[in-house]
Amino acid sequence: MSLNQENRPELYEEVKLFHNAREREKYDSFADLYALINTLQQLEKAYIRDCVTPKEYTGACSKLLVQYKSGFRQVKGDEFPNIDTFVKKYRLDCPAALERIKEDRPITIKDDKGNTSKCIADIVSLFITIMDKLRLDIRAMDDLHPEIRDLVDTMNRLSILPSDFEGKQKVNEWLSTLNAMQASDELSESQVRQLLFDLESSYAAFNKVLHNSS
Repeated sequence: MSLNQENRPELYEEVKLFHNAREREKYDSFADLYALINTLQQLEKAYIRDCVTPKEYTGACSKLLVQYKSGFRQVKGDEFPNIDTFVKKYRLDCPAALERIKEDRPITIKDDKGNTSKCIADIVSLFITIMDKLRLDIRAMDDLHPEIRDLVDTMNRLSILPSDFEGKQKVNEWLSTLNAMQASDELSESQVRQLLFDLESSYAAFNKVLHNSS
């Protein structure tokens, strides 16, 4: 170590990317998006190498694509008008992930709308969308009813789910609750908490069914 370095303690100070809470949130959003794209790239490679089953891949890929859309909305702007500019800026090598993002569907989902993979992807997306709404304190009947109704309908169409699947029963009960409300009515804080708990447990049970049926 040179004498000049010993006499300059500022050389050892941590370099900060941000100077306030807003800047920190921006860089956190960049990091989250970077991680999502990289995870999607690794998932694509794992599927190509037959390291995950098609059902596991479809569920995981669908979830990542939903999270990506939310993540990119946080960073989209003049600096990053599209995902290609973000990837180029941070030198991400992720051709497979970009292909998934541009197609906006897992590779297992074909153009026909009635297959099992499409139902699985829709169910994953609906679970995440509803839970995200609740965490954002969106609780009005007319804001929640469409997705919960679609979730019930889609789970009923998925043949691999048993008729007594607990998730279908719980979500159907909440649909009945919403059906009895006026459009402008809102769920109470305790109802929101219980609905979120029921959705999380139903989503976990759904993933377990996918794993056991693969």
